[in-house]
Amino acid sequence: MMGKRKYSYTERGFNYHARIQFARGIDEDVVPDVKLSRAKDGSDGRAVFYFEMPKALVGETPQEITGMYMIDEEGELVSREVNAKFINGQPAGIEVIYIMRSEYDWDRFMRFMGRYAEANGLGFSKA
Repeated sequence: MMGKRKYSYTERGFNYHARIQFARGIDEDVVPDVKLSRAKDGSDGRAVFYFEMPKALVGETPQEITGMYMIDEEGELVSREVNAKFINGQPAGIEVIYIMRSEYDWDRFMRFMGRYAEANGLGFSKA
């Protein structure tokens, strides 16, 4: 069975909703848990993603993970800090750290997350 593709209409025509990939061209279907932290002065921030049993590790054909690519209508954000988690030798999850080094990076990331949340029915709760 093929996965559903999510489309949105923009002024430029049809575009995919915001999505995450671990291998270029293959969307990850598992929605992650995301924890955010930010310096009090707003100078930098960090997002930690955790994907439990992602398709990239446990799908019918596991993929070569080359990074985490967050793709939306503005372009692409990339993290190379990607670590697979194994329990008793079996794949369990993927943890990714995405670092934002400026207020611009934070704002861009938050725009992506807003689109990704909308496309995947996610909410935001302050800890």
